[in-house]
Amino acid sequence: MTDALPILVAGGGIGGLSAALSIAAAGRSVTVLEKASELGEIGAGIQLGPNAFHVFDRLGIGERARKMAVFIDSLLLMDAMADGEICRVPLGEEFRAHFGNPYAVIHRGDLHGVLLAGAREKTEITLRTRAEVVDYEQDGRCVTAILANGERVHGEALIGADGLWSKIREKVVGDGPPRVSGHSTYRSVIPTESMPEDLRWNAATLWAGPKCHIVHYPLSGWKFFNLVVTYHNDAPEPVAGKPVSREEVSRGFTHVCERARSIISHGSDWKLWVLCDREPVSNWTDGRVVLLGDAAHPMMQYMAQGACMAMEDSVALGDALAGCGGSVEAAFAQYQADRCLRTARVQLQSRWIGEHIYHPEGAHAELRNAIMRAKSPEDWYDTLDWIYGGAARGAGERRP
Repeated sequence: MTDALPILVAGGGIGGLSAALSIAAAGRSVTVLEKASELGEIGAGIQLGPNAFHVFDRLGIGERARKMAVFIDSLLLMDAMADGEICRVPLGEEFRAHFGNPYAVIHRGDLHGVLLAGAREKTEITLRTRAEVVDYEQDGRCVTAILANGERVHGEALIGADGLWSKIREKVVGDGPPRVSGHSTYRSVIPTESMPEDLRWNAATLWAGPKCHIVHYPLSGWKFFNLVVTYHNDAPEPVAGKPVSREEVSRGFTHVCERARSIISHGSDWKLWVLCDREPVSNWTDGRVVLLGDAAHPMMQYMAQGACMAMEDSVALGDALAGCGGSVEAAFAQYQADRCLRTARVQLQSRWIGEHIYHPEGAHAELRNAIMRAKSPEDWYDTLDWIYGGAARGAGERRP
């Protein structure tokens, strides 16, 4: 009976579509159940480490993804108080040789579009909208996804890729609402001509200051610049995509240098998110149900790895399904074992970076500057190898 049923994926975002592609590659049929009326992504730019490109190639969308990405020259850390460079990580030929793939930035909508185009080409994948999964039942042979409209959809298994506020996680883990970080992030995308010429750098640039930081980089073939500014203001409640004024954004940055502060004045149509994550957990499974991406391990943005971890999950899940002799329970246990500690490390280290690298002041900031300036490019590559090189192993590939 279960052989004729698809694997259900709750959520049609980056993680859900990646999972669908990977599961289809493992020889299974997939039905994606997305609550929105249209498949798409909100938000702005995201960064793609080499581990993301390892995954793109495994999912068969590497060429398309490379065409949409902007390949930057460096990761640049600036002092938002002193208006000077702290350090930079070059991303040229030596970086690519070390990690086997480049570093790039891309508009979230462009990345989602690449995944969606790939999914629409697969006859094994069915895409459904207006299909919000709010609960599930299982009997040991199959899973029934219960939709918000009361419809019941039967599947061989269910993947919860339904994000930070996952209904599937409520039942699998039951750990309540997400943790509110108190960090407010404001995002804007502006035409490149609106960015000051002396700041149009081909870099993912971060200006670090006391309890705040500013990020900018080019997008969409240099047509736009992505602006992301974050202020640790002890915001008490979750907020997602709320329009705010430029004056509200500027309040948290009056203490930084003029050049960094001026970036905010060029932004428009600012939107607010109050950042949330969760504590790492070691159990993502409930029989024929398993979590993926933000539903399993939501994290702060400070390592730029949220989407990358979700896509790595998808390949690990597909590999487990292909290698476990048809048993989804065994596959899910293998997938969880492969992914749990790696994603927990990224969750916890993302928090640590926000406090100790991006937002310190005084002697703490001076110590950060001294340590980071002392590193050579080779030192940085060694430091990053666990996330960018190790990701190849996490995505089912092995480096020599």
